[in-house]
Amino acid sequence: MNPLPTFDEFKSQALARGFDEVLERRWDPGTVLDTHSHPFAVEAVVVQGEMWLACEGNERHLGTGDRFTLARDVPHAERYGAEGATYWVARRS
Repeated sequence: MNPLPTFDEFKSQALARGFDEVLERRWDPGTVLDTHSHPFAVEAVVVQGEMWLACEGNERHLGTGDRFTLARDVPHAERYGAEGATYWVARRS
């Protein structure tokens, strides 16, 4: 597994690839988000904790260092582990 970039490295690389904003999202332990979508595409890396991302009939378990992408307006659900999770996310409108 590749080492995690710093937040500033992740942000500068994402902005250089055309993403509009980059931020850190923190989720409390046990949080569950039912199926929803966003009006933007995302590229993210989990930097702490664990989460499950359900999309298009598949569920992925993601932990520290794992990356995920979602296209704009794709329905998905999220749930977070016993320690919650933090990920850095780049958004493209």
